[in-house]
Amino acid sequence: MASWAALSPSIVEYFEGEDSYRCGYCKNESGSRSNGMWAHSMTVQDYQDLIDRGWRRSGKYVYKPVMNQTCCPQYTIRCRPLQFQPSKSHKKVLKKMLKFLAKGEISKGNYEDDPMEPTMEDTVAGDFGLINKLDIQCDLKTLSGDLTESFDSEEKKKGKSPKKGESNEFIQSQDIEEKLGSGEPSHPVKMPMAPKPGKGADLSKPPCRKAKEIRKERKRLKLMQQNPAGELEGFQAQGEPPSLLPPKANKSNQPKSLEDLIFESLPENASHKLEVRVVRSSPPSSQFKATFQESYQVYKRYQMVIHKDPPDKPTVSQFTRFLCSSPLEAENPPNGPDCGYGSFHQQYWLDGRIIAVGVIDILPYCVSSVYLYYDPDYSFLSLGVYSALREIAFTRQLHQKTSQLSYYYMGFYIHSCPKMKYKWMKVAVKTLTVCRCSTRKP
Repeated sequence: MASWAALSPSIVEYFEGEDSYRCGYCKNESGSRSNGMWAHSMTVQDYQDLIDRGWRRSGKYVYKPVMNQTCCPQYTIRCRPLQFQPSKSHKKVLKKMLKFLAKGEISKGNYEDDPMEPTMEDTVAGDFGLINKLDIQCDLKTLSGDLTESFDSEEKKKGKSPKKGESNEFIQSQDIEEKLGSGEPSHPVKMPMAPKPGKGADLSKPPCRKAKEIRKERKRLKLMQQNPAGELEGFQAQGEPPSLLPPKANKSNQPKSLEDLIFESLPENASHKLEVRVVRSSPPSSQFKATFQESYQVYKRYQMVIHKDPPDKPTVSQFTRFLCSSPLEAENPPNGPDCGYGSFHQQYWLDGRIIAVGVIDILPYCVSSVYLYYDPDYSFLSLGVYSALREIAFTRQLHQKTSQLSYYYMGFYIHSCPKMKYKWMKVAVKTLTVCRCSTRKP
């Protein structure tokens, strides 16, 4: 392992010009364009600087899409784990895992969605809601233009001609640019339109209320009737609305942290045991070598079942080249994380066997997700979402020792990928919280 004081310089072989090859998203035979280089060795700081400028690695090949020429522009997305709060859908995934571990319960309903595409990270498969606190490093005008075109194209498909200013009902790009330029997260930007004459709300009737609010109001009135003096236990000071629950109950209603949800205690007679191990993949540690074959078999089955690869395609050499070989030098500075910097496999062990592996890079300022593969028999556990939440929690854990390590990179977002588009539109309209970062040339 390289020492912090005597690091060798990065050695790369840059390929002059722009490569054109078949696109894995739209299947265009020569539409994908990028700049690339072969990294024989690379320091983690150099790679950190590269991914901050839109580069990404696949094995030892490091590339950057030519955004104004490639058929499917790819935007770097990252999450701020320290500000991350799990949504309802995230909590459902975590509770589903806890129920399975505790009682062996298998939730009924739809399994995790198919992966978004064959070569991108699957850590967000099944629930793109993880981008509720993202930085999207891209040209904002290009992205907002793509969104506007998408809305227009959807209207054309439905036989409607987009009306002038109609896209402004959903996104006000000028306001967003002002907020993004200031570094502040934008708020929901869906703008209500004035009702047409005769079709608006009936102002003579009271506004609609949620059933939950009505029930709360009824309960409050009932309690007040039982004790008109307002001396109910749990009431707040005069002039403030009374609380319906005792103070202790209210305190327990505080939202649980991500760690509380993940590491909730299980009964002693739990049906299953889940263990997550982080093993260095390059250079390969003894734990990595001992589990290589088992890990490869999970990958091979994943590629065949999920991506429909023929049996002869996911070979050992292809697996090694794609997910095991890395140009990153292993570094272990005194002020860094205990496991050091470099490339790792985060293995998910269920009852003594590997069911999923997250391939990650630990860099000076972030944890970068490279890929995820899992046993298709456990798709009902939504392992794509679950592993992403575990990686966010892992980043927060590393931050405690290394304060500057505070980001979680989720790879590329491809707006033109159909399996991503509808999810992005839903998030963009409701909770668009992006941060502008200038696009730099390679």
